[in-house]
Amino acid sequence: MPARPIVVNSTPLVAFWSIGRLDILRRLFGEIVIPPAVREEFLSAEKESRRQVLREASWIRVVALANPNRTAVYAGLDDGEAQVLALAEEQDASLVLIDERKARRYAERLKLPLSGTLGVLLLAKEEKIISSVSPLLKAIQGAGLYLHTDLVEQILKIAGEK
Repeated sequence: MPARPIVVNSTPLVAFWSIGRLDILRRLFGEIVIPPAVREEFLSAEKESRRQVLREASWIRVVALANPNRTAVYAGLDDGEAQVLALAEEQDASLVLIDERKARRYAERLKLPLSGTLGVLLLAKEEKIISSVSPLLKAIQGAGLYLHTDLVEQILKIAGEK
């Protein structure tokens, strides 16, 4: 039986790409899967450099949904988020990486194993892939990704950096 996949939404993918640390995802998970809509969202900006990343990163697999109509049940989510949840259900994912609050609520109701960009940073520190969460948090924010101040404070506290 094949290993259960890690299904990733565009925000964590963009966050780690933006700071030049996609290697964190590779080192933690070996392989990740993304649905076609996440691929398109990822390629919506800086197309050529991101396309190159996807060509070279054979450990990021694009996996189509067996039942694309399944996404209709996720009212209020964008295509990428809906496809991530549907793919996670279809593939019996071992983990779903998604940051958006509404999508996370759906994932919790579905009892999908869940984390996000900041949870990955904590895991990377725990696994000694990184020595500190703080500089990467600052880099992610510097790259223009919004992180709620209270959440940043909480993550720094959990990481023992506050």
